[in-house]
Amino acid sequence: MIGELYEEALRGGARVEIEHADGRRRPLPVWEWLAPRPGDAGLLRRCAGATLDVGSGPGRLTVALARRGVPVLGIDVAPAAVALTVAAGGPALCRDVFGRVPGAGRWETVLLADGNVGIGGDAEALLRRVAALLAPGGRMLVEVDPPGGGARVEPLRLRSGRSVGEWFAWAHVPADAVAGLAAACAVRVAEVWEESGRWFATLTR
Repeated sequence: MIGELYEEALRGGARVEIEHADGRRRPLPVWEWLAPRPGDAGLLRRCAGATLDVGSGPGRLTVALARRGVPVLGIDVAPAAVALTVAAGGPALCRDVFGRVPGAGRWETVLLADGNVGIGGDAEALLRRVAALLAPGGRMLVEVDPPGGGARVEPLRLRSGRSVGEWFAWAHVPADAVAGLAAACAVRVAEVWEESGRWFATLTR
């Protein structure tokens, strides 16, 4: 049901909300993934060499990089997201980051934008996996939460009318927790920056 509701939202077929364990709800911000966002420029500028966009969604970053001539591949678990990316001119495959990924160990840059450091609910496991996908000396560009609040994992689910998805875990990593997470994953913090109210970190192998 999680995938179905996510894909329905991408197609514009329903208003989908994210529900928190305490009952709070907020719209699934599909509009942020469909068009350039403030803060994207610095992220794109830091992409060097062959770039893997993990959780690429409808592909705004994948497509932007392809248009700049950067070798790029987007991966997403949702077929609808992959189809939107390809239709917009970006190369993309339906893949799970924890599964078989083309070019493993040879990517020069891996993107985890739009809070995708939360994928799987275990940021350490995710970053270790991403580090394994990188070439020696490669970098991961990770969007994180603003400083404060501490790293945490919370249960979420998607909801649209009477359709309700299963609970899933999502991790949150604030900017001031990046150093500790990087140390646990045997990677180095090269940079932390803020742009247009969004926070990012560059981690290197």
